[in-house]
Amino acid sequence: MGTETKNLTCIGCPMGCPITVVMADGQIASVTGNTCKVGDRYARQEVMNPTRIVTSTVAVTGGVRPLVSVKTREAIPKGRIFDCMTEINRARAAAPVAIGDVVISNVCGTGVDVVATSAVRRAE
Repeated sequence: MGTETKNLTCIGCPMGCPITVVMADGQIASVTGNTCKVGDRYARQEVMNPTRIVTSTVAVTGGVRPLVSVKTREAIPKGRIFDCMTEINRARAAAPVAIGDVVISNVCGTGVDVVATSAVRRAE
């Protein structure tokens, strides 16, 4: 496999440290450039198992607004984002919707719920 270098910009805090990860035979050999432990953790996860929080909207039936904002409660594997969005795009929520309501349980079999991040009242 050999040696590979990956350059990242840390998103763990506002510093945005430039981080260099050296991979040797598929394993992390070194992480440099970070100014805190958050950067080290971020870089290791990003090269070995990248994850993302997904944010979007879901259609609402019977509400004063047609859409409610949603997000995954936790990060999901980066490779599952498009599958997650397909499921989100098909979903419908019935008003009323409260912040924190589970809109999709166990999205794409990830074990992560999609929850409302805003509220929508029922139309009168």
